[in-house]
Amino acid sequence: MIKRKSKKRTKDAQKHVGQVPGTLIYTGKKSDKDFQVECFDYTKAKIEESVLLNIEDAINYKDTDSVTWINVDGLKHTGQIENIGKQYDLHPLVLEDIVNTTQRPKIDEYDDYMFVVLKMLYYDKNESIVIEQVSFILGKNYVITFQESEGDVFESIRERLRLANGRIRGLKSDYLMYALIDAVVDNYFNIIEVLGNKIEDLETELFEGHARDNVNIEVQQLKREILKVRRAIFPLREIINRIEKGEHPLIYKRTITYYRDIYDHLIQVSENIDIYREMIWSLMDMYMTTISNKMNEVMKVLTIMSSIFIPLTFLAGIYGMNFEHIPELKYENGYFILLGVMLIIFVALLAYFKRKKWL
Repeated sequence: MIKRKSKKRTKDAQKHVGQVPGTLIYTGKKSDKDFQVECFDYTKAKIEESVLLNIEDAINYKDTDSVTWINVDGLKHTGQIENIGKQYDLHPLVLEDIVNTTQRPKIDEYDDYMFVVLKMLYYDKNESIVIEQVSFILGKNYVITFQESEGDVFESIRERLRLANGRIRGLKSDYLMYALIDAVVDNYFNIIEVLGNKIEDLETELFEGHARDNVNIEVQQLKREILKVRRAIFPLREIINRIEKGEHPLIYKRTITYYRDIYDHLIQVSENIDIYREMIWSLMDMYMTTISNKMNEVMKVLTIMSSIFIPLTFLAGIYGMNFEHIPELKYENGYFILLGVMLIIFVALLAYFKRKKWL
């Protein structure tokens, strides 16, 4: 499995070798997903929700008085994404990063828009962590998000837009991007909570001495999961810090406080990740200690059995020799006397071990 994944990563990296900068090459796995463009155009008083069947219609929302959220699903369709890039004057390198799903979380600032890449985390039906790249284009009155496939953590944002809950409908596009990023960060807490529960369950299992045979595999899997989460989350702190301390004209001062709140949440998530990372290392040490204790128990039993049978074997060896003149062999009840002595030694050794609390 490890070799297969390594070959897959190498193959993805080789796709860009020798290509012209700005060439759109999709590197993800969800290549069978349909292309879909979801659009929310709103003001404080009204909202229009639609699905754009013709990608050329997206240009109609570029220079309006309303705020528009365009959500694009399906990064495999590089031609359609290139069309959106032409309509909104996006740099070719930005488009290349959008379809490159191995891109590290980052932020690029341009004169009339801002480009942000981050990782969206959630659990699938098999309780495996899914890491999906989400790209944001923040313009003067619009936010464009690019996802690999349908399904995300933005449903609460859609409901807030539809019902005009909170202040989202009354503020600009910079607040919309804050709300979307905040939804992603809030879901990080769900991931951390599930990881924490798994770690605590394994810790209890190991502490009580009821560890299963494959618990070491589960510990290794947890370690890989926490490292994946760490790589996805930690760079986002730098992104939010740049937004908070930057002076880009698209980020209004009244919104800076909200981005600062995201940064505080990321600090909390990062601290939890570090704690759980240390706990996982402790789990591995605890597992090795448990294995060692079990081995010591086995060795103790074998040692006690050997200690009991050594004197008995000694007596049996003496009277089992084939010398002609062994005085005790002439005793009429010599056999029973020897068995009695062996029984007394056996009982005495058991009592001694019991007194020493070795049994």
